[in-house]
Amino acid sequence: MPKSSKILLLAVSVVFVLTVFFGVHASGVSAASEPQEGAYRQINVYSEVLRHIQSDYVSEPNIPQVTNGALRGLLESLDADSSYLAPADYAAYKKAIAVDKGARAQVGMVISKRFGYATVVSVVPGSPADKANFNDGDIIEAISGVDTRDLSLAMLGTMLEGKPGSELTVSVVRPRKTVPDKVTMTRTITIEPPVAETMYENSTIVYLKPVILDHDHVAALEGKLKASQKNGGKKVLLDLRDVSAGDMADATLLANFFLKSGTIATLEGQKVAKVTFTADGAKAIDPTGAVVVLVNRGTAGPGELVAGALLDNKRAELVGEKTFGEGAQQKTFELPDGAALILSVAKYETPSGKKLQDDAVTPGVLVAGNTPNDDGESDDDTVAVEGAASAATVPVVKPTVTVDDQLTKALDLLKAKAA
Repeated sequence: MPKSSKILLLAVSVVFVLTVFFGVHASGVSAASEPQEGAYRQINVYSEVLRHIQSDYVSEPNIPQVTNGALRGLLESLDADSSYLAPADYAAYKKAIAVDKGARAQVGMVISKRFGYATVVSVVPGSPADKANFNDGDIIEAISGVDTRDLSLAMLGTMLEGKPGSELTVSVVRPRKTVPDKVTMTRTITIEPPVAETMYENSTIVYLKPVILDHDHVAALEGKLKASQKNGGKKVLLDLRDVSAGDMADATLLANFFLKSGTIATLEGQKVAKVTFTADGAKAIDPTGAVVVLVNRGTAGPGELVAGALLDNKRAELVGEKTFGEGAQQKTFELPDGAALILSVAKYETPSGKKLQDDAVTPGVLVAGNTPNDDGESDDDTVAVEGAASAATVPVVKPTVTVDDQLTKALDLLKAKAA
């Protein structure tokens, strides 16, 4: 293909995505709004950049690769959840999500993107990732040898999943390591543990710990809170640390258990009319008792919605670390060539108007995370987990928590409160 044709191909690709993104049609150019005109002005800049890439780069570039990279970067510049999927990627993505959720094998990690790389948001207790000593905040440099900077969030999720028993190798950047660890895990059907319940202070404080806010776990929390009320009412310590998965509707219901009235959250976008989620007094279970909520950097999405609602309504004190920052609604737009855009079209806000994805939730009582004792951690940069065969396999030692300062502080606050 002549160079001029390749340049035209790149320019047309970028123009096409801009046209879809801004909703601009050729017939409406003369009446374009100011943002649309700005987009068209940028096309000249993009064309000039592409011309230099084609004519002046050190070697002749791979046109499809450059185009895909440019489009992926365009979408990811909006937020971590927005993605461009090339035709082959979108076909793989659709095939993966068509599999029944209960049959999808994974390693037990919730991930997002930060600073261009895949980042661990939270880890399911007892999962292969948990046994391999993954923690929230770990940076995944590569998955199956592919640099995560070159993968959209949608494709990252697809690559983590696979057939039960299949192996997954990732490179993870860990603290105090000069090179990334290469970890091989065996995918399994992940089963989230049930809601944990513990009594403190002569059974005057009930500690509740879900790992996910889905229908079953929120229903279990409902049952435990109702049982607590029947037994005279107890102070509640709700541990939402590393709670990042689940459903926003179920999270809204959980927040409602502690609220008799008021706004729980709102959802709004450029073309999504504002929706206000208001507490229903009939669904309130414990609207007046003492409540403290634990959060950390692994608290995201549904966990953040609950924390933000209780904080802004002055219904609970929050203890721990600033949360991750996740809370957007996505929509998929299929393109004529078989590619697709996954765009964030609306964002959740706390009652005070803070967007979860942009501002996260900051607790009123800041306490640093748990202090691990990792003296037994191996310095070898290759480990295998869950039956992976490797001559270089070494034992994986999960750091043991010696002090839970966040839990201690939360309990101290509850002890000082009236029931």
